[in-house]
Amino acid sequence: MSYVIFGRAIKTEYLTLGTLFTTGTIAYASMGGKKDTSAGKPMAERVKEAVPISAGSSEEEQFIKNFIAEAEKEGGASLHH
Repeated sequence: MSYVIFGRAIKTEYLTLGTLFTTGTIAYASMGGKKDTSAGKPMAERVKEAVPISAGSSEEEQFIKNFIAEAEKEGGASLHH
């Protein structure tokens, strides 16, 4: 079987191959390109910088920072086991 495209008979095999090749090329091209990496900071560091701690007093702010530090130590130790 064939289709008439721009006045020419094109076999379905060629249409199929063209479609597969085009799809593969688009998929390959979309994965390429320059990878924009951050400055090497881990995600946790970037989140700490992005989210401010809004405490009512400096004592409360210090308590929150200590709590986060202890939670990171406990969480980090359990991830390595």
